[in-house]
Amino acid sequence: MGVSLDHARELDRQDPLAGFKPHFALPEGVLYLDGNSLGAQPVSAREAVAGTLDQWRDELIKGWNQGWFDAPERLGNLLAPVIGAGQGEVVVTDNITLNIFKLLGYITGQRTDGRRVVLSEGGNFPTDGYIAQGFCRFGDFEHRFLPEGAELADHLDGVAVVVLSQVNYRTGRLRDMAAITRQVHERGAEVIWDLAHSAGALPVDLNACGARYAVGCTYKYLNGGPGAPAFLYAHRDHQGGGWQPLSGWHGHAAPFAFEDDYAPAGDITRFRTGTHSALIYSALEASLTMWADVDMAALREKSLAMTELFRDCLADLLLVHGIEDITPAAGERGSQVSLVDTENGFAIVQALIARGVIGDYREPGLMRFGFTPLYLSFEDVWQAARHFREMLESGEYREPRFHVRSAVT
Repeated sequence: MGVSLDHARELDRQDPLAGFKPHFALPEGVLYLDGNSLGAQPVSAREAVAGTLDQWRDELIKGWNQGWFDAPERLGNLLAPVIGAGQGEVVVTDNITLNIFKLLGYITGQRTDGRRVVLSEGGNFPTDGYIAQGFCRFGDFEHRFLPEGAELADHLDGVAVVVLSQVNYRTGRLRDMAAITRQVHERGAEVIWDLAHSAGALPVDLNACGARYAVGCTYKYLNGGPGAPAFLYAHRDHQGGGWQPLSGWHGHAAPFAFEDDYAPAGDITRFRTGTHSALIYSALEASLTMWADVDMAALREKSLAMTELFRDCLADLLLVHGIEDITPAAGERGSQVSLVDTENGFAIVQALIARGVIGDYREPGLMRFGFTPLYLSFEDVWQAARHFREMLESGEYREPRFHVRSAVT
């Protein structure tokens, strides 16, 4: 390889975030490059969940008044600094799909200008478009796709709401949130930002960018665990505009008054729906507590250095084997490397997994490698690239066992 192991180790010696790695429970012999799908387990998560289990055993229903019930708002306040939001502007609840639906209904329900178009982006993670289509089917709205690669400005006529990802899940391309938010607002539309592949991967500043609404998940770069709840952000000045359509009892102004008619809470709580799991919230809280000590500028610097190291280690090899590197340039990418091989991509990822290098695969032919600065070292990245080279040069990915597909790819 063009980069030496000694160089990678020197980068580790200089790494200000190196002390975070021992705070994660990583399997021996595994090089985990799939934090963009599911983050690793914080060591503190096990104790936190065990503590909640003990609380359930000992306190029974009293636990709801001992931190369970207000967890969505409490965790939202822990998360807020990571995404550039203020206190009382984030609630941790439900999942991204439901939260987009809530915001679509909440925003369009306040419009009186006749705009009836919901615009989502082609080539984005499908659930954002799926839920926008579903929302439009049950109301007097038209759904449109922004063609992949098209200029947003050319597609804003008649649009009420745009749903956009800050980081594209396939390519890792990073959008200019401030410029796009300003552009959409100037054209009389609203934008919902999906932060699934940016929250915890790079500095996000919703308030400074003028964003009013956003959603995101906590089980990727934020390491909340499988099925961890999503979050919803609404700027403080835009929390009192009306109902959101999933008007469950936890979003009521007085949920334990048990009134017949719904009255939304006057703050971020209005975006809650029903009862949540205290167990999974405790695992997430353990992770979010750790994030209070993370220097986001250092995180971004390490992320870009790791992704570049991985690419440099493989640069002379990819074209020889027909693999295209579609990763954007440093200032225009999130925290992943994206490679494409439409013929062998799936098998290559499976062969890497067999070697203990875990990335993921998305159709058609996309190999994604997510770089999580808190628990990856530069030596980990170098070793992962070494395995990649050895696997390609030996041709082991051609073995039949690496072409067998499971239900989840």
